[in-house]
Amino acid sequence: MVNRAASSNTSISLKLVGIICILSFFLDFIFLLVPFQPTDKIWQINLCRNLVDRGIVPMVGLGAVLTAYWFDSVDESSRSSSLNLKLPTFIISSLLGLIFLLIFPLHLNNVNQVKGQALTRVNQEVEQLENQVKAQLAQVQNQLGNDQVKAAVEKQRAALKEQLGTQLNELVKDEQKYNQALSNNQLPAAQKDLLKKYKTNPKALDDFIAEQTDPQQLATQRVTQIRSQKEQQLQKIQDDAVKELRIGISSLLLSIGYIVIGWTGLRGMGVLQSSSKRNTSVR
Repeated sequence: MVNRAASSNTSISLKLVGIICILSFFLDFIFLLVPFQPTDKIWQINLCRNLVDRGIVPMVGLGAVLTAYWFDSVDESSRSSSLNLKLPTFIISSLLGLIFLLIFPLHLNNVNQVKGQALTRVNQEVEQLENQVKAQLAQVQNQLGNDQVKAAVEKQRAALKEQLGTQLNELVKDEQKYNQALSNNQLPAAQKDLLKKYKTNPKALDDFIAEQTDPQQLATQRVTQIRSQKEQQLQKIQDDAVKELRIGISSLLLSIGYIVIGWTGLRGMGVLQSSSKRNTSVR
């Protein structure tokens, strides 16, 4: 008597847990549709990702419901229940299998399209930045043809040389300050390299100033920086697209699981067999 009561309570609890899991998934699905933007590829990608991440929840619910009916099959007294959830369970499983099967190609196609658009956008932005640098370089070079501008630039170089020379001399003369500067993580690598060269060759300062104030050199450095950032962005886009393969594969696996559960159950209940026999008789 006690075992029958425990079995009955377990069956009811499992059915309740299963129903809650299934309903919570469809409730999440409704809220994920808001705001409804079916033509937006990013919206579709996010929707598919969220559905797949929650895809195991209704499967747990289906398993709980089916386990409950297994308990009912063991307990003879609980078979006379008026509400049979088996057929709706197998139909929902088949429906979810179809949904996740459709998500698999849809998600991968959207990811490829978004990736292509992102790559095109990055290439266009980099091209625009490089053209801006070239235009600025041409403008500066034209201005340097003016004697007054050229004299002002030379004056700035002399002031910069005097300032840096004073700082470098103080560091070179004091070995403790020199070592502290080289071990300072906040000091740029270029300045550390200048400090090392200046200690053995003071003329290295002239080369450094000429390099830092040369428009062509500055433009080259800027272009190199732009292209480095471009490679980082392109690599990130590729990595993000590869990560989305997990969603596609998970969706395919979920679809297989749901379809197997749904079709096996429907065939066991004779639904698929009866429909096939009906089609045969019509012929």
